[in-house]
Amino acid sequence: MTSVNEQEAIRKLMVFLQEWDNAHKVARSQILDNFIKSNDKKTEPDLELEFSQGASLFLARLTVWLRMTYTYSTCLSKLLRSIGIFLSAAGGCRYLTEFLQMGGLLVLLEILGLNHPSEEDKRESVKLLQLIADTGRMYKELICENYGVQSLTKFLATSNSAEAQKDVQVLLDCLGHENPKYQNQVYKGLIAVLPCASPGAQQLALQTLGNMQAVVGEAPAVLVEPVLGVLRSVHPEVQCAAIQLLKTLMSHKVRTTLLEGLVALLTPPRKEAIAGCIDTDKDPTSLCLRKPVLVYIQQAAAAKAIGELAKESAEVANELIQLRVVHGLIVAAGNLDHMASQRHASISLQDSAETWYTKINPLQAKELACNTVDIPGDMARMQPTGEQE
Repeated sequence: MTSVNEQEAIRKLMVFLQEWDNAHKVARSQILDNFIKSNDKKTEPDLELEFSQGASLFLARLTVWLRMTYTYSTCLSKLLRSIGIFLSAAGGCRYLTEFLQMGGLLVLLEILGLNHPSEEDKRESVKLLQLIADTGRMYKELICENYGVQSLTKFLATSNSAEAQKDVQVLLDCLGHENPKYQNQVYKGLIAVLPCASPGAQQLALQTLGNMQAVVGEAPAVLVEPVLGVLRSVHPEVQCAAIQLLKTLMSHKVRTTLLEGLVALLTPPRKEAIAGCIDTDKDPTSLCLRKPVLVYIQQAAAAKAIGELAKESAEVANELIQLRVVHGLIVAAGNLDHMASQRHASISLQDSAETWYTKINPLQAKELACNTVDIPGDMARMQPTGEQE
């Protein structure tokens, strides 16, 4: 038989649950406020004590309401935070199991792709997904099996919240480690983010790719074009992250392809450069980034990357020379339309790096841009016949 105190506790629980069941939206929102304020960071025993060993009954109601209203709810963040109290409770693994059995995971992932939820709502959803992933490899696999990587990378690429993007990056990094079955899926998902329009997403994707490189092993060839492509970014932090990733990739088989690509960027197609030189005063509808043109921004970034890569490795420097990098750097140094190209090319050439390009006159610049110097070929011709054999 139950004691009088136990009977009273059960009665209070039933009254509370009945109050929830009969409450409308505004009243439920207030109940959630009180629950969050009173129970944040409580353990599983604490929650069971609070609900007279019936905490799962309230969690079930929260999960059902989430499934019924997530497409239009106006208090979605409160609902997700309340569920988070259960999922984050120390010793509360059974709460996680119950939530997943009721379809909670799919709802969290679908929230990320909806237009109605706010950025804060979606961030709360990501936090719950992080709690699930932190539980272990089986749960990481469960997220990935339900198209979680696609949902997360799409949200990363489209989110306007730096905080939400950072939360997604942490979660993707988590999914990319100690998850051998799906780590390549995460890696390729991050590559797909690189061409997006969000500099914050590009930077975080580049950083996460670098973090994952050790566990993934050899980088796929499909990585080359997107990484070189982000060098067109006008945001220095994106270019910096790209160069750091390039440094990491120098120890992989994809190195030669990347170096060839960097050298090619030093001499952009003339038609593409001219196409970018639209006078924005005459053409108000043209993009503001026409001056300087993106190919020149990419040229300067490539020159900078080449200098940093060559400085770190004599072997890489020698390979660059064999790829006729000197010719390309001289072309970039003669680009009077973009001073950054001149500066970074001169630094990489290490010839009065900080100032010499400022003294070039138009005639000299034209001669540089049209040069046909071939360092590897010249060196080979200078060698005695015996050394060439």
